[in-house]
Amino acid sequence: MTSAYTGMYACQQKATVGGTEKKKSLGVAIVGLGYYATDLIAPALLQTEHAHLAGVVTGSPEKIPIWQEKYGIKDQNVYNYETMHRIADNEEIDVVYVIVPTALHTKYAVIAARAGKHVWCEKPMALNVAQCQEIIDACHKNKVKLSLGYRMIHEPNTQALISYQETKPFGKMTSVLAESSYAGGEPQGWRAKKAMGGGAMYDMGVYAVNAIRYATGMDPIEVVSARHIIDRPALFKEVDETTVFQLRFRNGLVADGFTSVGKPNNQLRVDCESGWYRLAPMQSYHGVVGERSDGVQMNAFVENQQALQMDNDALAIINDTAVKCPGSMGKKDIQIIESIFASAESGKSVAIA
Repeated sequence: MTSAYTGMYACQQKATVGGTEKKKSLGVAIVGLGYYATDLIAPALLQTEHAHLAGVVTGSPEKIPIWQEKYGIKDQNVYNYETMHRIADNEEIDVVYVIVPTALHTKYAVIAARAGKHVWCEKPMALNVAQCQEIIDACHKNKVKLSLGYRMIHEPNTQALISYQETKPFGKMTSVLAESSYAGGEPQGWRAKKAMGGGAMYDMGVYAVNAIRYATGMDPIEVVSARHIIDRPALFKEVDETTVFQLRFRNGLVADGFTSVGKPNNQLRVDCESGWYRLAPMQSYHGVVGERSDGVQMNAFVENQQALQMDNDALAIINDTAVKCPGSMGKKDIQIIESIFASAESGKSVAIA
């Protein structure tokens, strides 16, 4: 898979397929030019084969000349949040990648869909299930594809672990543990605000929830328990610093989840009747590695996870096939997260519909 990330695509390419023109590289407009867009997504688009950076949407005019000089973005492909809807008239832009704070995902994903552009939306999908459904409905109504930015689903070692649902190398699962966290400093900006989707659970906990689901191949039916831990109350006045939770599945399996922006833990472990397997780290920009109790190593290397993710999502659009991470996946994760918060608040178990 990594051999695809060696070329730089400076312009759109087209091929004739079945008598009609089909683009080989899709133009992507990034909405929101913060850290993730600047340091990871935009550079990754220099390594993709089937997508390239064509435009930007930003509320920071001082960033525009920097991006134009670095990526050769045309004046007519630069928008602000008030003019974003005009992307509808731009044939050079095929996809809009929404990378704004979580609370704003719905607004700009819907604008993109209504403009007739395919939507890539960063995780977590939105603040609540209703907002997720609004995005899904807008994409469906406007006949565009929606894909969530769950890069780990595209990662080969993660894919190997997912395959064990079917092959069952060590028999029936007996327990699952997903820990996704880091030891950060003081929460900055919107990440410190509850109304904007800040806190550990939305930022990092979504990795743990999603990992439990793809490791088991099942959706939980109950939050057995959940609690928030605040070790630095002066810094975490609105949002959770650490959240610990348990999820129960219909077959009786219980999965433990842990997320924090104060304590570094990063692994996905599945214990079975006659052995175990794990990824540690399970999500890292610098690589995912794993091992099994029988000595088998999961150490396939991907040069750029974001490039792999975007190439796969672009190919799904080009070939009109199913995306790996649809809106329904993001919506279910948010439903589980909402239930985790409800359990932590009430101190009781909460059924997941």
